[in-house]
Amino acid sequence: MDSYALNAYAKINLGLDVTGVRPDGYHEVRMVMQTLQLHDELNLTMRSDREISVHTDLDSIADDESNLAYKAAALMMDHYNLQRGISIDITKMIPTGAGMAGGSADAAAVIRGMNDMYELGLDDETLCREAVQIGADVPYCIRQVTALCEGIGEKITPIAKMPPCGILIVKPAYEVSTKEVYQALGPVSELEHPDIDGIVEEIRQGNLLGLCGKLGNVLESVTMKAHPELKDICGDMRIYGALGTLMTGSGPAVYGLFDNAEVAKYASNMLSREEYTDCVILTEPIRSRSVL
Repeated sequence: MDSYALNAYAKINLGLDVTGVRPDGYHEVRMVMQTLQLHDELNLTMRSDREISVHTDLDSIADDESNLAYKAAALMMDHYNLQRGISIDITKMIPTGAGMAGGSADAAAVIRGMNDMYELGLDDETLCREAVQIGADVPYCIRQVTALCEGIGEKITPIAKMPPCGILIVKPAYEVSTKEVYQALGPVSELEHPDIDGIVEEIRQGNLLGLCGKLGNVLESVTMKAHPELKDICGDMRIYGALGTLMTGSGPAVYGLFDNAEVAKYASNMLSREEYTDCVILTEPIRSRSVL
């Protein structure tokens, strides 16, 4: 096929723990990740030459070799000796610099899409081995499951589907550097570690309320210290009916989980009026690819 349309799905962290630092500087993590219905839209078109082009609808996003989607396409062309290049058009719906893996999701979609377009026949395990060379979150975005992620994020163990719920995301009008957040993190022995195994068990039991009581992210200790208004956003979410709240990734996006759609819509409307809000998005977990 010469053209292909597909979606690139956002993620949130239901739990994020740091357990060590590797000699190469990467942090060892244990995370519970959830894919959302929120997604970017990609259109891939096979070229007659061996060039790669990337275009997005946001001027703030680079369209050169630094773009993760570009890197993904270059990797696939190089590793599989593809003789025709690709044009990548991205319509962004996932907030940028939010801790929701927007760039990684786009890269994963390019890898999956090129696998289909060029009829490479690669399975998910192989695609994930390729994806980790682009970034630690990209293998997870290949899988699109509710999962326990370990190592630097590339060791993915699918778990049961997350209980149905509304997920309200609020992002302030700034970004944070993931690298700087990890660099500012204190010694692992001094961190307040979330109960990752407990989070997994609550998901397996389908217990949304129990899950909300165990949400945890060690990176909040850095990002929320630098941006204390994030605590206020979480507090407001709970006032408006969220059962639990958490920052996703290194932030600054935070989210609330709701068991009532009307309550979630009300909270969305109220938080949209706040000065700290850059964007407010109401979405749900994606459940089609989860297993076990």
